[in-house]
Amino acid sequence: MVMAVSFTRYGRLYYLDPGPHTPKVGDKVLVPTDSGPEVAECVWAPQWVSDDIDGLPECAGPATDEHLSRDEANRRRRAEGRSIAKRLIRKHELPMKVIGVDYLDTDNVFKIYFTAPHRVDFRALVRDLARGIKARVELRQVGPRDEARLQGGIGPCGRDLCCATFLKDFEPVSVRMAKEQDLPVNPLRIAGACGRLMCCLKYEHPLYMEFKEKAPRLGSRVSTPEGEGQVIGYNVPGDRVTVKVGSRRCSCPSASVCSPRQQHDATYNKPADDAI
Repeated sequence: MVMAVSFTRYGRLYYLDPGPHTPKVGDKVLVPTDSGPEVAECVWAPQWVSDDIDGLPECAGPATDEHLSRDEANRRRRAEGRSIAKRLIRKHELPMKVIGVDYLDTDNVFKIYFTAPHRVDFRALVRDLARGIKARVELRQVGPRDEARLQGGIGPCGRDLCCATFLKDFEPVSVRMAKEQDLPVNPLRIAGACGRLMCCLKYEHPLYMEFKEKAPRLGSRVSTPEGEGQVIGYNVPGDRVTVKVGSRRCSCPSASVCSPRQQHDATYNKPADDAI
């Protein structure tokens, strides 16, 4: 049994073992963390999955009124910390942009995440922040990908950013992957909200590589059920090849124009009379 929760609306998903609990979508539940149980919203009710998953943290049960009051107080403290940080950054005239604030009430610690075009000397800012917020303050500079993950947003596909919902690690992505998927090598077309190459370029890359290993090359002559023609295009998700036969174009399954497949069919799929 697996369930999924999120600490913020449309935020990253965290998977839990529901244990003996059966929360519904929208219920507030407790999630074990290093600083104690925290309140999160159930976005995926407990259900059986076919994979054998071990090591998931176990849901600590439904959130009580006391937990909800504490969570609301922490939210107000985070909003207060963000407001004070922005005001003091303007006062110190630092080229910094606050993108996220975490607050641990058990340790009375603020973790403020920011972006900057270069390294910033923020020692004086930290001292003023600690006095203004009345807590210990940690400033952490993050890159463009982490900025998009923390702030969230909508990708070119119209869905919530992968990094802000389910991606846990940023895997390397290269322009070569876009070329091998026949995508336009235009930074405006293949860049995500962070300004870097879209993480989803890696999702279908293995499929394209496998397809191109077995499919005939562009420009090659092949035999199709509609006659002999020239390969002029691919439809990789559909596992089909576009062939120009005379003045017509036809879309054929890749197996029907693949030479090894044709040789196999010619050898083993003969009519009964021919086999005799």
